[in-house]
Amino acid sequence: MQTILITGGAGFIGSHLTRLFVTKYPQYKIVNLDALTYAGNLSNLKDIEDAPNYTFVKGDITDMALVQQLFAEHQFTGVLHCAAESHVDRSITDPLAFVRTNVMGTSTLLLAAKESWKGDFTNKLFYHISTDEVYGSLGETGFFYENTAYDPRSPYSASKASSDHFVRAFYHTYGLPIKISNCSNNYGPYHFPEKLIPLSINNIINNKPLPIYGKGENIRDWLFVEDHAGAIDLIYHKGIIGETYNIGGHNEWTNIDLIKELCRQMDAKLGKPAGTSEKLITYVTDRAGHDMRYAIDATKLKEELGWMPSLQFEEGLSKTIDWYLNNPEWLNNVVSGNYAAYYEDQYHKR
Repeated sequence: MQTILITGGAGFIGSHLTRLFVTKYPQYKIVNLDALTYAGNLSNLKDIEDAPNYTFVKGDITDMALVQQLFAEHQFTGVLHCAAESHVDRSITDPLAFVRTNVMGTSTLLLAAKESWKGDFTNKLFYHISTDEVYGSLGETGFFYENTAYDPRSPYSASKASSDHFVRAFYHTYGLPIKISNCSNNYGPYHFPEKLIPLSINNIINNKPLPIYGKGENIRDWLFVEDHAGAIDLIYHKGIIGETYNIGGHNEWTNIDLIKELCRQMDAKLGKPAGTSEKLITYVTDRAGHDMRYAIDATKLKEELGWMPSLQFEEGLSKTIDWYLNNPEWLNNVVSGNYAAYYEDQYHKR
């Protein structure tokens, strides 16, 4: 029997992770702590909200009193720390918000876990979910490995790098049992439509411009979010304490090639003449400090734990587009801001 705290469990990656653990491990007790900021959406979890092994708590991971209270009440045996401010553009505009959530929030959780477990770390685990952006930027060749030196280039990646360091510091200083994974760009259902793929899907549906930074030459490795959740599950249960695992999709695409593929699929699915959506592509001034290329080497995860992504990008993109086309209410509620009312309707009446 495990009792696991999932932070940020109503967000994009967090909701897929929460759903997986609640449904796959009915014997576990799962507590989802989420502040329900703009990217947290409880309608992501409608299908499991009444599961007997699931509890939602609205709260901030920087609230030490609340976090300590939850540890005391539930006696967590594990933490899956997914909560984070994650959008690079927002970090450029408001870097201190990223310091607060990603650095102070992570440190608060680490301290609460250390205090609650009181040195008895048997069958305990603090799992920290991070990003490949902490490694900096690659040229045309090479990959990020688990031992690649950190070289963050944005306030977002700097805050995640700092949180990674705090997690490792608690392992080396206090013996806190930790695992870290650094993933490539995620995509899939329930993604807040400020990120490239859901933004572009929504804009094509509404015949709006498709903004592309610079010339669209920046390269990213894309990972289907359900594959990511599966990798986390595997690392949580079978990975080695104190180790870091890179999770990559083996799918490198330039931004412009990705958008052209998305346009091609959207035209076919919407019954539009080929080339219609491509006409919406609009090149805009490049982002400040825009990293050129990310590419994950996930050999360690494959060789030690046998993990490989289940989907290639074209198939995963097709499934993602289908989900957004089949869930217009979810998309419209998010774009309009009405998704925030779901918490009021579902939880304030209880």
